[in-house]
Amino acid sequence: MTHASFRELLATPGVREVCHLRGRLGFMAYHGGALEAATDVVAQRAAERSGASYYAVLQPKGHEHHIPSHRVSPRDSPRLRAFLAHVDTVITIHGFGRHGYWTSLLLGGQNRPLADHVAAHLRQHLPDYHVETDIDLIPPELRGMHRDNPVNLPRQQGLQIELPAKVRMQAPHTESLIDALAAAATGWSG
Repeated sequence: MTHASFRELLATPGVREVCHLRGRLGFMAYHGGALEAATDVVAQRAAERSGASYYAVLQPKGHEHHIPSHRVSPRDSPRLRAFLAHVDTVITIHGFGRHGYWTSLLLGGQNRPLADHVAAHLRQHLPDYHVETDIDLIPPELRGMHRDNPVNLPRQQGLQIELPAKVRMQAPHTESLIDALAAAATGWSG
């Protein structure tokens, strides 16, 4: 299935858009549902535990379509626009799979102090994983640095976390991940 725009994706039957405005820090998972499995669950649970805001797009099984992040535009969604206007900073949860990175968590996005803050919590809760914050060591297409990427649109920009399948979909790894993200969000004062 090919979509010319994020707006067309949102109009697709079965695609759901979810937005809960709470705290000034927010979690996003706009490649959620069946597309990047469990990213929405991780973001939602971390947001609930920390009192953070939450935005997700959930795609049903069999209709998965990847819109590149720089094309996920608030111009195409009043809910995304409201979310980005409400939060000061954001943590976006993505999933990826790549040879050589099965136990790597990649922390991109333009808010580098937030990356370091979250990385400290991830390292504490997930000692068997490699947490990469050096932007030059993250593959360019996974860095989340494009100015139109929603992770970089809030006032204080944000952090894009690329997660391998094991940490997203296997307890107790997933519980430790959610604990780390909730603790980092609660402790963030930036």
